[in-house]
Amino acid sequence: MFFAISKIGWYLVQPLVIILLFLGAGLLFWFLRMPRTGATLLVSASVILLVISVSPLGILMMSVLENRFPRPDLPERITGIVVLGGSFDTKIARTRNLPELNEAADRVTTVLTLARRYPEARVIFTGGSAAMLEEDIAETDIAREIFPDLGLEPSRLELEDQARNTEENARYSRAMAHPKPGDTWLLVTSAYHMPRAVGCFRQAGFEVLPYPTDYQTPGGSAAFSPSTATIRNLEKVHFAIREYLGLAAYRLTGKTDALFPSPAGTALAIR
Repeated sequence: MFFAISKIGWYLVQPLVIILLFLGAGLLFWFLRMPRTGATLLVSASVILLVISVSPLGILMMSVLENRFPRPDLPERITGIVVLGGSFDTKIARTRNLPELNEAADRVTTVLTLARRYPEARVIFTGGSAAMLEEDIAETDIAREIFPDLGLEPSRLELEDQARNTEENARYSRAMAHPKPGDTWLLVTSAYHMPRAVGCFRQAGFEVLPYPTDYQTPGGSAAFSPSTATIRNLEKVHFAIREYLGLAAYRLTGKTDALFPSPAGTALAIR
């Protein structure tokens, strides 16, 4: 039930849908001879679209997420690596019959780099099919093909193909990993997604060392400079809002250990 509600709910509240609803309602009120209400809605939609398209709002919103977990100093030895799905375009892979990486491809390249650094470490890829309204393939089907093609020994790759969201990633990968006291497991996912992922893994009783990748924002003062490609600014607002809503929904339903999980040993988590 949570999976279906989260999918439908996000579709209805994503920024562009809200803007389109404002525009549609504004036009409707205009034709119903309520010009003041219609004009207010139309102007509001235009202002929102302008702000999120040309301002650094999205970069700043996403920077807060991405800066939450800095990359750690790597230990001499690790037990294994867990990488979350989300780096493959399953629709293209299914319809064109070829593996296709998406904008989160850094998750794959980062794991390959780590796997070479730690040749004895286990590698767990977790990600099933997140489709709801149509049949789709699991991300593990693509991972099974692409990781060996990129140089990972097939015998090292362990595939978890049931998870549809981050909470299930944590729960099912823990069952596969069987972590023991003293083990060191790296968690690889996009930097902006790391707070929610860590919260889920802690709630599942799987202690991991966060290793963020796939950064979407620049560092330092450059975070105040919006992209000249307005769609990229809007896209960052889109994904940042989705992540903040995800953090809230996961905390309310007990899927994370804090509203905004923080690195271990700090007092920054909002509980």
